[in-house]
Amino acid sequence: MKPNRRRSGAGRAGRLDIVTSVIGVIGGGQLARMMIPPAIALGLEIRVLAESEGSSAALAATAVGDYRDVETVLAFARDVDVVTFDHEHVPHDVLAALVAAGIPVRPGPEALAIAQDKLVMRRRLAELGIPVPAWAEVRDAAELEAFLDAHGGVGVVKTPRGGYDGKGVRVVHTAAEAADWLAGGPLLVEELVDFRRELAQLLARRPSGEFATWPLAETVQVGGVCAEVIAPAPRADEQLTAARDLAAAIAEGLGVTGVLAVELFETVDGRLLVNELAMRPHNSGHWTIDGAVTSQFEQHLRAVLDLPLGDTSTRAEFSVMVNVLGGPLGAQLPDRYAAAFAAHPDVKFHAYGKDSRPGRKVGHVTACGPDADAVRARARAAAGFFDS
Repeated sequence: MKPNRRRSGAGRAGRLDIVTSVIGVIGGGQLARMMIPPAIALGLEIRVLAESEGSSAALAATAVGDYRDVETVLAFARDVDVVTFDHEHVPHDVLAALVAAGIPVRPGPEALAIAQDKLVMRRRLAELGIPVPAWAEVRDAAELEAFLDAHGGVGVVKTPRGGYDGKGVRVVHTAAEAADWLAGGPLLVEELVDFRRELAQLLARRPSGEFATWPLAETVQVGGVCAEVIAPAPRADEQLTAARDLAAAIAEGLGVTGVLAVELFETVDGRLLVNELAMRPHNSGHWTIDGAVTSQFEQHLRAVLDLPLGDTSTRAEFSVMVNVLGGPLGAQLPDRYAAAFAAHPDVKFHAYGKDSRPGRKVGHVTACGPDADAVRARARAAAGFFDS
C-alpha cells in the first residue's frame, strides 16, 4: 500500500493528519536497525539515510550520503512525514534547513543542541534546577587546576562534543593530563562523583505533551562502555519517583519529542545526579524489546508521529541485557550462534550486522525471569559464546 501523503502544508508543520506515515531516520546504525521491525508492525514506511553502504540498517537504507550536507539531507527528507535520528550529530544548519522546508524534525533543533554539547547541557540543566555533579567550563590550565584544587585534586574532563562509550572522557589529577584537549578549546570538568551505582531512566514524550516511563534500570559500565542493564533496578524503591520526576522535568523543560534517556549516578548518600542525556533510543533501553509490552523503538516511532503511547509494563519480573562487544569472531560467528541457541533457547539474541572488532558493540542478548541473579547469570552465559 502506498503511503497517504500529507493533505496540506499546514498539516506537515503541525499534527500529522495521515493514515500511513513515512518515517525518515538519519543515521544507519543499530538504533535505526532496531526501529525497522516495529515500523513494519505499525504499518509505517521507514527510510534510512545511511552514512555508508552495508550499514547496520541497510534493510531500510533508501539513501547513502553525508548527514552533514544540507542538500543531501533535504533530498532524503523531501517525501517523508517526519525526520528522526539514529544519533545526535546532525549539524544545526542542516536541522534548521529541514525546519525551514516545513519538515517536522523530532526531536527538534533546540533540544538536539543540548544533547550535542555537554557544556550547553550542563548550563541548561542548571537553569532547570536539575541536580548534576559540580562542574565548570575551563579554557586553560589555570582554570582547570583551580577546579581540581577545589575538588580534592581530581576531576573528570570531557570534550563538549563527540564523546561516547568512554571516548572524550578522562580522569585527571593535573592540568597537564588534559593539555592536548585544552589546546582544542573549552572543556567541561566535573567532580569525580562517589557513587554507589549508575541508573538510567527512560521516558518517551509526544508533541502533545503525553509521556510514559519505563521502570528505572541499573547499568553496569566497563571501560566507559555499557556492559549490562538490569531492569527494573534491584533495591530501587526509594529512587523510582525521584528518577521519574527528574526525567519528566527534563523532557518538559527541554521540549524533547521521542525517547529520552537520563543517565544517573546514585551517590553513596542516596542522592540522584544527572550524568548524561540522550534524545533517542538508548543502550540502556534495549531490554525493552523483549522485556516490556512496548519497546523503546516502537514508542519512539509513536512519539515522533504524535500517536498515543504504548504500555510500558514489564513482561517479566526482571530483564537483563548484556552487550556483545566485538572480538575476533570472523567466520566463526554462525557456529557461535548455533551453539548459543542450543545452550540458551530461552535467551533472545540481537545482532547488529556489524563487522567485529575488539570493544565494538556488535549485538546484545536479553534474558528474562523472576530472579535477578539467575537471569543475569543466564544472560552473561549466553553472551559468553561470543567473547573470543
